[in-house]
Amino acid sequence: MDKNTLSITDNRTGTEYVVPIIAGTYPKYGAAINALALRQIKVGEDDFGLMTYDPGFTNTAGCKSAITFIDGDRGILRYRGYPIEELAERCSYLETAYLILHGELPTPAQLADWQRQIMRHALLHENTKKLMEGFHHDAHPMGMLVSTVAALSTFYPDAKKLSDPVLRRLQICRLMGKMPTIAAYAYRHGMGLPYVYPDDELSYTGNFLNMMFRRTEVKYRVLHADHEQNCSANDMRSVGSSQTDPYVATAAAAAALYGPLHGGANEQVLRMLREIGSKDKVADYIKRVKAKEVRLMGFGHRIYKNYDPRAKIIKRIADQVFEVTGRNPLLDIALELERIALADDYFISHKLYPNVDFYSGIIYQALDFPVDLFPVLFAIPRTIGWITQWEEMLNDPDQKIARPQQVYTGHDCRPLPGIRRTV
Repeated sequence: MDKNTLSITDNRTGTEYVVPIIAGTYPKYGAAINALALRQIKVGEDDFGLMTYDPGFTNTAGCKSAITFIDGDRGILRYRGYPIEELAERCSYLETAYLILHGELPTPAQLADWQRQIMRHALLHENTKKLMEGFHHDAHPMGMLVSTVAALSTFYPDAKKLSDPVLRRLQICRLMGKMPTIAAYAYRHGMGLPYVYPDDELSYTGNFLNMMFRRTEVKYRVLHADHEQNCSANDMRSVGSSQTDPYVATAAAAAALYGPLHGGANEQVLRMLREIGSKDKVADYIKRVKAKEVRLMGFGHRIYKNYDPRAKIIKRIADQVFEVTGRNPLLDIALELERIALADDYFISHKLYPNVDFYSGIIYQALDFPVDLFPVLFAIPRTIGWITQWEEMLNDPDQKIARPQQVYTGHDCRPLPGIRRTV
């Protein structure tokens, strides 16, 4: 018998089934069985067949992907095979974005052309500006971003021609170019400030900060470019599977990011640190966490059961930022919280380590970004990951429109009772 198979005995009937195992690059973390193979396991001809029950898709592979590899037990994150630590240290954001989309790092000429293609699409149609001006002055910037990105679908009807790779590439460059502009305009709209037009002579990050603040450029890392099949990436694929255009699919992904359990998590960390108030109160807060009276925000991750590799990098970046901006008093609370938690058997046994959200909010705050802009800052770099996932899905012959099954728990067929009507 082929060793790359799984034998299943149905104890209800005594029947044995043999199911092929699909192995990925890393069998230990990527082996799977085709879910439809379970449908042959039945107790009778009228039986629908066996399904898997997996709320939240905690152990269900919805696709094959060559973009991002995560080993949560060992704290590993790689883009196209390259460790995130090396990319963050040696590559710019646009270099990493090119890698994620194309599979290889760009040559200097390719990088220059890539940046040129993106920056030429940074301008927004004047009618798009008018759309954004229609929002109330205190509208949440993430709501503005989601709505405006979706509206781009009406400006570029050629985006619906999904089978044309040249047009797909055009939409990718448009999204990459316009996302920072939309984000900056959303910020300035809320501040009551006039919009600053893009400057294609600046770098990608420098242009964004110029449109926001007209301040000196700071380094921008690649930690949020892609993160495998997370909630927003899954939404990008799910909505995109209906053959909708990339603007609507990106708006759906950004809407998922809007949630406090996803893109808003670093805001929750800031609230927790403010609630703690001072370094000397950390120990008492830890006791409350262990007693399940409060939650420890910024610790633990659905995937990582080790120290989040992004958190290690962003912690070093925090030191660099504070050398310029001055030390954020919340940092001392965060460092003390991390020190005590990582020495406590409770957190060690539960594999609760700092994640990327633990320090990112403190950095954003030090750079004078308002708290409600945090998920928008998350959405800008994630755009390349979303649209790469979308294009990979379009080119995958195995992909179909997303349509999960359900385990029905309602009534069996029953007669409709007599209904008394009054006239």
